[in-house]
Amino acid sequence: MIQGSIVALVTPMFEDGAVDKGSLKRLVQFHIDEGTDALVAVGTTGESATLSEKEHCDLIEAIVNCAAGKIPVIAGTGANSTTEAINLTRRAKELGADACLIVTPYYNKPTQEGLYLHHKAIAEAIDIPQILYNVPSRTACDMLPETIGRLSKVPNIVGVKEATGDLSRVNKIRELVGDNFAIYTGDDATSLEFCLLGGNGTITVTGNVAPRLVHEMITAAIGGDKKTALMINSKLKKLHEYLFIQSNPIPVKWAVAEMGLMKRGIRLPLTWLSEECFTFVHDAMRKAEIIK
Repeated sequence: MIQGSIVALVTPMFEDGAVDKGSLKRLVQFHIDEGTDALVAVGTTGESATLSEKEHCDLIEAIVNCAAGKIPVIAGTGANSTTEAINLTRRAKELGADACLIVTPYYNKPTQEGLYLHHKAIAEAIDIPQILYNVPSRTACDMLPETIGRLSKVPNIVGVKEATGDLSRVNKIRELVGDNFAIYTGDDATSLEFCLLGGNGTITVTGNVAPRLVHEMITAAIGGDKKTALMINSKLKKLHEYLFIQSNPIPVKWAVAEMGLMKRGIRLPLTWLSEECFTFVHDAMRKAEIIK
């Protein structure tokens, strides 16, 4: 089981929107050096929705190669077409990903039975560990704990990223799944409480900017060291808030660029962070002692 701080990696780009693989290599090494426990390649924060299928697969391959086995790589391979999700998941396995993160089908709003059959079909088609990804604020589709419980019994489905921010779901899901099934949060603001309640880690946006602090906080929380986790989280609270002052990944890409780790590039329809937001994100970075 992958546990701890799993960073949903940004995709570095040049100002014209082309993928910057030089900065990507530096970013992966940065996370290895800072203690990040695993990386998600081409998830929501990696701008999967703006990439072509070829770019998507090229990025998975590049991140796997940069990681070189030093850190697990979880590939984002979800789609609102079951066939497309199967194809992406198969390709991710071929490219050497350690696991796949598969978002609930967005836009078409399937039933709970449709969600079950969708994920079951992917799991039966490709023999690679698969993590369900429930983020109804983005997909207009909420996978209920009961459906997660059903899917936990399907071979190859090993965990869930529960990004509702609803802490009551931790115990509900745990009661329905086995101890070997991983439950991750996708909500930075509640990640501390989530892990104190028995979650196995966070798939984090904040970790792009403060990887060591997030790693140390989540490690403490999983270990039941509430005092240490709270102390670290006090430095991160403003980041948890202001990295979402505009749609993710707009603020986090701006922050990573301010750290000098990549250029200032993003793809339409996403735009660069609005100038009136600069001070808020800067102050949050100073509070976390990332910049002076």
